[in-house]
Amino acid sequence: NPATTIVDGFSGATPLALAYEGGWDKVTGVFSESQLLWGMVPGSIGETSKVFIVFGALFLIITKVASWRIMAGMVVGLIGTTLLLNAIGSTPFMQVTWYQHMLMGSFLFAMAFMATDPVTAASTEKGKWIYGILIGSIGLIIRVMNPAYPEGWMLAILLMNTFAPTIDYFILE
Repeated sequence: NPATTIVDGFSGATPLALAYEGGWDKVTGVFSESQLLWGMVPGSIGETSKVFIVFGALFLIITKVASWRIMAGMVVGLIGTTLLLNAIGSTPFMQVTWYQHMLMGSFLFAMAFMATDPVTAASTEKGKWIYGILIGSIGLIIRVMNPAYPEGWMLAILLMNTFAPTIDYFILE
């Protein structure tokens, strides 16, 4: 049928772009929480379905491939920094809650599959907590404070990878 149009792809505002423009209300004006949870939103493949990412993270923890301490540390860093930004709350994006930050973007993907790399992450048990907390905090600050760089997780992970040996050194000393 010549009138049929086939679409190869779709481009549109991501939840993070919407959150920066108008906070959580702007996000939920376009996407439901269910769409965010199941990955029915624009974004990179593999990082949008939070449910499947959590299953993958649990598999990595159960098989002892990834450190639960790094993952938990990132969640603690995210929650602590979000609460601080919520208290300041000078922009709509600073008022987005930690739970809402987990639903949009690639936080969970970075937490489960990128920060837990056993070669570049901190090696000591306390060091893994510090490493994870700092990634969660720095990544969120980059996400919220820098509109030109909407996801700060990879930058935060790379930065902390350079400091992982130093963290382990001071833990062992």
